[in-house]
Amino acid sequence: MQNKILDFTSHHNKFRIRIMVLSFLYFLPLLIVGQDSDPDNEVKEIRAYSKKGKELLMDGVVDEEFWLSIPANTDFRMQEPIEGGVPTEQTEVRITFDSQHLYIAVVCYDSDPSGIKAFQKKRDASLETDDRFRLILDTFMDKRSAYFFEINPLGLRGDGLISSGQGQTLNQDWDGIWKAWTYRGDFGWSAEIRIPFRSINFDTKKDSWGINFQRTIRRKNEELLWTGHRRNQGLLRPQNAGILTGLVDPSQGVGLEVIPYAIAQSSKEYEVENQEFVSTTTADLGFDINYNITSQLKASITYNTDFAQAEVDNRQINLTRFPLRFPEKRDFFLEGSSILQFAPSSNVNPYFSRRIGLVNGMRIPISYGGRLLGNVGKNNIALLHVRTGKQGELNPENFTVARYRRNFWKESSIGVLYTHRSTEDDLLFDIPVQDRKTLGADLNLSTSELFGSKTLQFSAFYVGHNASSPLDSITSASDRSVRGFRFNFPNQPWSAWVSYREFGEAYDPAVGFNQRNGFRRVQPAVYYAPLFNRSKLIREIEWGIYYLYLTSLENKLLTENLRFNLGAIRFESDDRIAFEISRSFEFLEDDFDILNDGSVLIPAEEYVNWRYEVEASTASYRKVSGSFEYEAGEFWTGHISSYSLGVTVRPSPGINLSSGYTHTEVTANPVGFKTNLFRMDLGLDFTPDISLSSNIQFDFYDNSKRFL
Repeated sequence: MQNKILDFTSHHNKFRIRIMVLSFLYFLPLLIVGQDSDPDNEVKEIRAYSKKGKELLMDGVVDEEFWLSIPANTDFRMQEPIEGGVPTEQTEVRITFDSQHLYIAVVCYDSDPSGIKAFQKKRDASLETDDRFRLILDTFMDKRSAYFFEINPLGLRGDGLISSGQGQTLNQDWDGIWKAWTYRGDFGWSAEIRIPFRSINFDTKKDSWGINFQRTIRRKNEELLWTGHRRNQGLLRPQNAGILTGLVDPSQGVGLEVIPYAIAQSSKEYEVENQEFVSTTTADLGFDINYNITSQLKASITYNTDFAQAEVDNRQINLTRFPLRFPEKRDFFLEGSSILQFAPSSNVNPYFSRRIGLVNGMRIPISYGGRLLGNVGKNNIALLHVRTGKQGELNPENFTVARYRRNFWKESSIGVLYTHRSTEDDLLFDIPVQDRKTLGADLNLSTSELFGSKTLQFSAFYVGHNASSPLDSITSASDRSVRGFRFNFPNQPWSAWVSYREFGEAYDPAVGFNQRNGFRRVQPAVYYAPLFNRSKLIREIEWGIYYLYLTSLENKLLTENLRFNLGAIRFESDDRIAFEISRSFEFLEDDFDILNDGSVLIPAEEYVNWRYEVEASTASYRKVSGSFEYEAGEFWTGHISSYSLGVTVRPSPGINLSSGYTHTEVTANPVGFKTNLFRMDLGLDFTPDISLSSNIQFDFYDNSKRFL
């Protein structure tokens, strides 16, 4: 009788998920049709005027006769608080050029100059706190990629690379060579920007580029766009950019860059046996060479690679059964990472650069490496080869990664990814470990012109790898592969998606990252986030439903998660508060050791847990801002309660002191434990190019508390 009940439950669950997915697909066209079409299809143009040998004093003051002789572009429109509304303050943009540089002048008028917000000075710091001016340059006019630049009234410079596909990504780890000068006066603030042509790649056969501008008036939380002002558009979408015309014979120069480095390190450790301090000193040399083969293709060589500038990882406490994914922070692997992205919206990682030169957080020396990145027409290419040195018992390894993506239609692409990892003289039970090879393919279909201005996307992927050793040859190709697809409707106020993934039992890419194997997963979601234009208190409220249904490959339910966003409220002041309730089902096939020390063991069984969560944060442009998060509910055999506190103090421009504390208390009958995580960051930014930072973080847990 019990087997019949379980069988009935399984069929009932399968029937329920089918109904939800079919309902989602049924209502999706209604959501699309229910959106208004975009009446503003005109493509804006701005002309760059030749400087013709005239001198400009680059001081941030736009008062030279030549600047004032150029017609100013002022046609900005609101994205928020009123979509398409008339800005409350005027903005002027002018552009000129010579054979070596592109010059941009911007005047941001402000009726209350004392209200201008400007705290940050450090390069690439987040400007969610400040007034700002941003621009993008789509130098290939492909409406898929662009260079990103931003400044604030203190002359901070931020930059990055934009890639567009199944979503917009901004990689701010690219640092270009350019300058910005700013000035504040009773009119507001102004800036002059100089971008050398040799700092960017472009198609020399084209005299027009894509371009767009955005201004933020922080105290009003007012976002202004030159073009692409719809909420589902914006600056980071090259598809919605205007056109820069008038460029004549820009020169990119030789295109050679050499970056040598020298590093010395001194440490002192106390030896207990000898009861004395022992000092050690090390020194090292290396270099990077970058060369632009063409205006669109860049080759790089690195020798004895320096990763000393990489920031330390933020500590995290893991109470799940699956490994945590830490982001890449090393410059050599960050540049060009957008080309190497594979089905980014599907969270599949056949290539994860932290598998190169890092083993369980331990740094492995990189002897040398080579890289080729760029575009050849509609083809995106990335080739990477790295050799690591010997470290302790770890033998040298060779890593090769190749990525090819072909663009077609206006916004779609198809591509392949290949990785190869080989280890010298590595043995497993006296059997040589085979070279590990992974091959994947992904398809992205996208349009941002559905019913005028709506976006609809479809993506699909497949990844498989060979057996890592003769002992692994008993697994099938299906066991060692993953596949899936995703429909996405990323618009406003309605947004929705549905995705499907299937992971084989033995999937383990040698240069990738994977958290879980042996499952099928369906995941639909729908969100609604309208603006309240007539409210003087509330700017936006978001509601939504998120559902996840995950089974084994034999269709046994393993995980089910249903989350209700009861309201994420964004006030006109930019303060925020959000409420969420969730129900989760988990089937544990094996006992789960939460702390990995045997002290808290969760027996294999079925569990249903309910939780609720509250989040609140104050506007970041205040001198003192903070955040609070509280979560409580059922947790396996017991309960969990967790709260996080964060405080940031900015007493004056260039000084940022932030701290955070997270406390979690778990009862898992008959025992329990507490975890604590503390972090403090201090940033002293003297100029946009000179800064000093420190980071303190530690965590600990206490499992001495017993619940009887």
